[in-house]
Amino acid sequence: MKHLPSPIRRHLAAVRAVLVLTVVTGIVYPLAVTGVAQVLFRHQANGSLIERNGRIVGSSLIGQSFTDAAGDPIPRYFQSRPAAPGHVYDTTSSGAGNLGPEDVVDTLPAPGRNGRTSLLTQVCARSLAVGRLEGVSGARPFCAPGGVGAVLKVFPATGTATRVVSVNQACPATPFVPRYQGVRVECARPGEDYSTGRTVPVRGAVARVAVPPDAVTAGASGLDPHISVAYAMLQAPRVARARGRTVERVMDLVRRHTVNPWLGYVGRPVVNVLELNLALDEE
Repeated sequence: MKHLPSPIRRHLAAVRAVLVLTVVTGIVYPLAVTGVAQVLFRHQANGSLIERNGRIVGSSLIGQSFTDAAGDPIPRYFQSRPAAPGHVYDTTSSGAGNLGPEDVVDTLPAPGRNGRTSLLTQVCARSLAVGRLEGVSGARPFCAPGGVGAVLKVFPATGTATRVVSVNQACPATPFVPRYQGVRVECARPGEDYSTGRTVPVRGAVARVAVPPDAVTAGASGLDPHISVAYAMLQAPRVARARGRTVERVMDLVRRHTVNPWLGYVGRPVVNVLELNLALDEE
């Protein structure tokens, strides 16, 4: 080995290093971590799976939908918060939507062009749907009555508005406000370019928001298995009616399945939806 040329010795040393690191990091370390996890944290290491009657019904770490074949919420079950990847709890496409509070303008579908729904309109539509399901108002700031973002595009001339378009309401819809700064508000024509206009979200006069934020927004992973206590309380009367039980009994189950903040102050109390629905079925 000493008599080999220097470049060959260096290459052989690199090969040995690769082999050693491969064995340590690719075999020894994974086996050690897997062994420790299986001994000390077997349930968590295997996916925190939940079984009923010998059948796996889900995981306490991953949310799931409680809807019928048509995609409508089943009244007897508590509903999860929205899922980010196409409203389906698909673990292979976990991730946030990466849409921020300034994403308020829809792209209306037109011939040869697909539409895109803004985050604001998604929130407005979800709030309206939850309100109808739970029998409360689904109104919230910056939302038009039809469940789209209340956003105008203003085209000024010499400081005065000459044209105003309700950019998220496709014609022949009636704009949520008839006039803005004395100018008649138009509905939006699919395919027309409004990018040069000034974006003006309209807050509206919503005195109280009844639908909690987690009912209309997805978590960072898009797979959140929990909902807030406020959202669970909103759903309790509907679940109680569907199951023929008292609201107090359903709320007692909600309290028993509420996960308190870690160390008493990190985070907020949440409710695991799958575990709560299984407890309802078991009763």
